[in-house]
Amino acid sequence: MTGNVGQQFSDLVDLLAKLRGPNGCPWDSEQTHSSLKRYLLEESYEVLEAIDRDDPKRLKEELGDILLQVLFHAQIGGEDHKFSMGDVLESLRDKLVRRHPHVFGDTPRVSDDTGVKNARDVEVAWERLKQDEDRVDRHESLLGEVPIETPALAYSQLIQDRASRSGFDWQSTDGVLEKVAEEAGEFRDAATDEARAREFGDFLMVLVNLGRWHGIHAEDALRQANARFSQRFAKMERLCKERGLSFPDLPLDQKEVLWQEAKASAG
Repeated sequence: MTGNVGQQFSDLVDLLAKLRGPNGCPWDSEQTHSSLKRYLLEESYEVLEAIDRDDPKRLKEELGDILLQVLFHAQIGGEDHKFSMGDVLESLRDKLVRRHPHVFGDTPRVSDDTGVKNARDVEVAWERLKQDEDRVDRHESLLGEVPIETPALAYSQLIQDRASRSGFDWQSTDGVLEKVAEEAGEFRDAATDEARAREFGDFLMVLVNLGRWHGIHAEDALRQANARFSQRFAKMERLCKERGLSFPDLPLDQKEVLWQEAKASAG
């Protein structure tokens, strides 16, 4: 790390103000909270990809792009006299202190006979504190507010996590596996397209729960599976081109042989 981080951050805030100022950049100056949404989402996925590739150089760059989005929104908030970067930082600091009473204050009781002892206890305490805040500030649901724009698999995992922390869950993974088999049977027996779609949704949800029991994030797992499939499929196409074959015209059994070859070469 080089330089004074506080000064570097302050310089970036000033830079964004200049870019959106009278003599700044036309594109930057016309952006709004809404117009920037797509970029925040895209940059978030690029951060995930850099993590998956274990690429520190790219991760550093992509985290900078995420920070740019934060700076943008704070600058717009200040121009609209709604909130400033200082408000954002103060809100975050207060939240971190409030959600970590085991570090900055009295340790909360997570049950009648135990306190915060490990990472799992911290998660439970965090969620309960968040739920208390949500009930006071917005609503009464124990599930809390999960943004509707959240991808469906991630949304499912978030609400099932919260339901679990309130005591609504199976006793072991055996119960989840039994439910997987039950939902598969209900999908097989569904008589209409509408019923099949409904049962398919239930099947996906219980698979998300199965992954949750094993510490697997469904959204991330499927994203990585998609990447593996795409890489292997592209390898099959390259192999066909190298051998003078037409991939679409190959019989299915030969496609399967190519798939296994591509899979083996990927490791």
